[in-house]
Amino acid sequence: MQRYIDKFVRYLEIEKNASVYTILNYKSDLEEFARFLRGPDKTVSPIALEKIDYLTLRKFLAALKQRNVKPRTVSRKISCLRTFFKFFLREGHLKENPALLISTPKVDKHLPNFLTEAEVTRLIELPSKDTVSGLRDRAIFETLYSTGMRIGELVALSDDSIDYISGVTKVRGKGKKERLVPIGDKAITAIRRYLSKRPHKTRSLFLNNRGKRITDRGVRVILDKYLQKMCEKRNISPHTFRHSFATHLLNRGADLRSVQELLGHANLSTTQVYTHLTTDRLKAIYDKAHSRA
Repeated sequence: MQRYIDKFVRYLEIEKNASVYTILNYKSDLEEFARFLRGPDKTVSPIALEKIDYLTLRKFLAALKQRNVKPRTVSRKISCLRTFFKFFLREGHLKENPALLISTPKVDKHLPNFLTEAEVTRLIELPSKDTVSGLRDRAIFETLYSTGMRIGELVALSDDSIDYISGVTKVRGKGKKERLVPIGDKAITAIRRYLSKRPHKTRSLFLNNRGKRITDRGVRVILDKYLQKMCEKRNISPHTFRHSFATHLLNRGADLRSVQELLGHANLSTTQVYTHLTTDRLKAIYDKAHSRA
């Protein structure tokens, strides 16, 4: 089984150009499935790929349910297995895809958490302007909110990613796809102030205290520190800036297609979740336009 997993992972990397997170998740899911096939005590003889059938997959899903695995996670594992068997069906190793008949569990759609414009402003203004770390933290917050980029996209930025004259930044998103995103004057000013004060000269844009490229976890730790100062107890992460960015744009009249492009979403349906968060704007339009409002 492991050699099939390795071959599938190479396919994801080379042909599908999948993101690092997708590859890691799919590899983990498949290795978990392989362990299930071997049994809890690893005494069961390995099952040949072509012998895996619908019943085998049902038993695997039953084991996940017994462990109370969340429906969203189960859905991802099913999607992984479908893609895995589809690949080997195409390669001629299988005659049919045993995962096609597996139904995906119903997943509750959670509305993204977001900050109000006033809360974003308050958070951005918390870092000190007198220290390098404070200037960096403010530049990170300004950039996240100004561009709506993902945290992985932010930490991957280099000093040449931003065109300060035209006010755009080159972002490398999921699947290693590149896109150009506008970046506001306040974010550019914050970045320039930070770069003028930091002691380390390197291509990486945002650095940790050791002068190395900052990590996703590093940004989360920084954000948590300022949220404690705000006494903010909600479930807020760096991704909340992205949710706030999209919500505020829609509230101020931006069209859904434009927001889709800015966020780098492949499908409009992914962006549409933010329309549920703009009820105040919709009510205002309704009150203004409807004769019986």
